[in-house]
Amino acid sequence: MTAALTGHAGPATDATDEEPPRPRRWYTPYLLLLPGLAWLAVFFLVPMVALASMSLQTGSLGQGYRLTWEWSNYSEALSTFGAQFGRSFLYAGAATLLCLLIGYPLAYAIAFKAGRWRNLLLILVIAPFFTSFLIRTLAWKIILSDDGWVVDTLRAVALLDDGGRLLATPAAVVLGLTYNFLPFMVLPLYASLEKMDERLLEAAADLYANAFTAFRKVTWRLSLPGVVAGTLLTFIPAAGDYVNVQFLGTPNSAMVGTVIQSRFLTVLDYPTAAALSFALMVSVLVIVLVYVRRVGARDLL
Repeated sequence: MTAALTGHAGPATDATDEEPPRPRRWYTPYLLLLPGLAWLAVFFLVPMVALASMSLQTGSLGQGYRLTWEWSNYSEALSTFGAQFGRSFLYAGAATLLCLLIGYPLAYAIAFKAGRWRNLLLILVIAPFFTSFLIRTLAWKIILSDDGWVVDTLRAVALLDDGGRLLATPAAVVLGLTYNFLPFMVLPLYASLEKMDERLLEAAADLYANAFTAFRKVTWRLSLPGVVAGTLLTFIPAAGDYVNVQFLGTPNSAMVGTVIQSRFLTVLDYPTAAALSFALMVSVLVIVLVYVRRVGARDLL
């Protein structure tokens, strides 16, 4: 008021007096990445290099091992245990397919139909994780035993012969893998379906799409990132599993994980075990890359 009467203007704020923005440091993102990169280097890169080195060595545990670039370790391991390799991918693929067939309707029901029971159903999905992997597999050994209720039921409905059995068969191994890794399929599917806008289904219905067409054109395509993530999270650990084969199968149904475990801990043939481990990792990596590119899930690339 006084300034207005006297004709003097108050102190004006000059834009040049403002504090200039601080320059962005180019190395800040790299500093944020440093802990994660250090973790991967220590617990992933270093073990992988050591494993690759061991796969090319010769010797024994008593005499020691020397790096001789013995590439024949790979050819001998694959020629000797090729059947176990193929069986691992066959069992893992069958278990992944079963998990998808069981898990997709379950995830769909939780995402769209569960209502106030949604949280309870999610807890039930992850409830098996409250117990150890070994105990869950041993429980399936009891469930599939020759005098268990599952075998008695299958015999009663003539789906299994009187002398037939489930335990110690490839079917038992696949069922065990399916049960143990089913949550890894359901949770990514639920996360993908839950964020889908249901109005898209209404729009599809307005465009005269029936329920099957709406599912195929809208729901399935929008849930593909969850499908890809779930199948990868199921297939990768299932391919290297050996616990289910040990308790639910027989030596004739051994997978490559069983061979690696035996070579490392029983036979003490470290070069062969390392070659099998590295070959398994590379094979799974190639399958994953081909699969992801084939499906075309851009959200994962």
